[in-house]
Amino acid sequence: MDHVLVLGGTGEARELAGELEARGGVRVTTSLAGRVSRPGAVAGELRIGGFGGAEGLADWMREHGVTALVDATHPFAEAITGNAAAAAALTGVRAVVLRRPGWQPGPGDRWHWADSLEDAAALLPALGRRVLLTTGRLGLAAFAGQTALEFVARSVEPPAPPMPPHTEVLLARGPFTEADERNLLRERRIDVVVTKDSGGDATSAKLTAARELGLPVVIVRRPPLPDGVAAVPDTRGVLDRLGL
Repeated sequence: MDHVLVLGGTGEARELAGELEARGGVRVTTSLAGRVSRPGAVAGELRIGGFGGAEGLADWMREHGVTALVDATHPFAEAITGNAAAAAALTGVRAVVLRRPGWQPGPGDRWHWADSLEDAAALLPALGRRVLLTTGRLGLAAFAGQTALEFVARSVEPPAPPMPPHTEVLLARGPFTEADERNLLRERRIDVVVTKDSGGDATSAKLTAARELGLPVVIVRRPPLPDGVAAVPDTRGVLDRLGL
């Protein structure tokens, strides 16, 4: 019996686990890093916590008879993706990266691309004074030097310090509707939005709301995949690549 290890934390990972479980004849284990205190339900077996790097992941895969590895983590989980590629090479198991396509600008969008959170922070003074940050709870230190700006930092979990001195923390879990996002931007008097190129529909409503209100958006590009690693955009691609 195939044992598929899914490195999860995304909607695509849950979808894939559900499809594998429904097929039968396949054991599926989803591994979560444990950074969110209330993870959603997933089909099959669930494992929470790190592996201890690429070698630790390879050891776990050997010990548990893993025959296929799917990296379905967030597009910005660069370290995990690197470890997954290395572990696949160490064990020789079939492996694939599942990544939803990135966002593309449309008519009326005022997007500014940045290569890192630090680059995004450097762009802000020329774009606005009140900033909506939706870059996750771990990256606020990159904006801490922008002491003249006011930030609304939205995340699922409380963000880790350091953070900008003028910051309102807004704890909220999506998905959010376009009406939700328009109301937030208006009520908080936001004049520039910062986000990462996560892709997908679950968090794209803020981009539509910003376009409708004529606001600039700073978008951090995704980190590159490891050399020799290619991604598929959906669960069908994963199943085809793994021959399941």
